[in-house]
Amino acid sequence: MTATATLVTPRGGKAPRRAPVGTNRGSSVIVGFVALLLIGMMLAPVVYIILGGFRSNAEITVDPSGFPTRWNWENYADVLTSGVFWGQVGNSAIAAVATTVFVVALGLMAAYALSRYRFRGRGAVYALFTAGLMFPMTVAITPLYILVRNLGLMNSLAGVIVPQIAFALPLTIIILSPFLAAIPNELQEASSIDGLGRLGFFWRMVLPLAVPAVVTVGILAFVNSWNSYMLPLFILNNEATYTLPLGTQAFASQYSVDTARVLAFTSLSMIPALLFFSVFERRIVGGLTGAVKG
Repeated sequence: MTATATLVTPRGGKAPRRAPVGTNRGSSVIVGFVALLLIGMMLAPVVYIILGGFRSNAEITVDPSGFPTRWNWENYADVLTSGVFWGQVGNSAIAAVATTVFVVALGLMAAYALSRYRFRGRGAVYALFTAGLMFPMTVAITPLYILVRNLGLMNSLAGVIVPQIAFALPLTIIILSPFLAAIPNELQEASSIDGLGRLGFFWRMVLPLAVPAVVTVGILAFVNSWNSYMLPLFILNNEATYTLPLGTQAFASQYSVDTARVLAFTSLSMIPALLFFSVFERRIVGGLTGAVKG
């Protein structure tokens, strides 16, 4: 007994065409080349600033784009031994940590209520937070300055922290809400049977399950606060309260002739944010992916 195989062709009698192997390989090469080109364009300024800190002013004047002929560590040593630099690092760290803690805490509680409970006006409240993304700080800087001045928070880190929390909450709630809404209701019902109330369910079940999203919003809040420049520029006038981005601009103005030292100060001021973002980059991508899936 022999078996016969029949070839089924789609309607019209034409078999589907397959793309040539060479075409896929060529497109992959082009995509890879473009990706490498974009990465090089983004990393070139960072590399230039870091290497410029190891050069002398004479080398930069003669050949601005060259490599150091002699590695000059004095520029970085002068910055690292300066009390001004570490004072600004401390101010940036205080502002970033305080902003991150309050943004995560307030955003998590607000997102939990908006995603897990039904109440009148819930959609309007969520829409209000969503609308906050359409008003960047550059648009609201003038009324924000007047408000901070009337509250007596000028020349203080509190005058920077409070507005940063307000402007970071909309994105935080939008990222956290899908995570919290995706938690099965059956899990909450089972927890209530075991004797857990709403707060107990929040602390023992919601927080552990929302760790990826919490880490994501925490990293975004920290990095945005660390790199914030416009708000400290309007609020802080005393050099003792300068954050690192504002201190970098002041340092560049004070030592505008010493280009190598300015480049060293700039590279040291951006390295913490770069390292922090690089270490937790996968956490950010995973958290945003989970938010989209939710």
